Amino acid sequence: MPLGFLGEYEYRIDEKGRLPFPPKYRDRFRDGGVLAQGLESCIRVYPLAEWEKVVETMGALGGNRYKERRLVRFTFGSAFDFELDRQGRVALPPPLRKFADLKESAIVVGLNTHIELWNRENWNREKDHGAEDAAQISESLENY
Repeated sequence: MPLGFLGEYEYRIDEKGRLPFPPKYRDRFRDGGVLAQGLESCIRVYPLAEWEKVVETMGALGGNRYKERRLVRFTFGSAFDFELDRQGRVALPPPLRKFADLKESAIVVGLNTHIELWNRENWNREKDHGAEDAAQISESLENY
């Protein structure tokens, strides 16, 4: 079983809005993937198998409650399927680039089952907050 997505990489976005993926992860997207808004100002990138789990989870919500419907709209209304081009790049749709404030570059962050794309300032802020919270969160986990 391959390791999950790990690490942090910075890549330039070209004039056509294309972003290279780390070469070691490109094979995991050979069948395509899905880009969607993250809960913080980032873009989530899912391989198809992981996106199917999101679909299952959202489908189980039922859609009878207002907040569930809003979450489903947020998730699927912002989602775009993609295929990497021959050079291992993904074309970032303008609505997602705007949402995540991605202009000239993006930080590609591995999060085990998926990837997130961040603008540098937002990612640095998120890392700072995460570092502050990590010790407290790990203490509340039994097997960490």
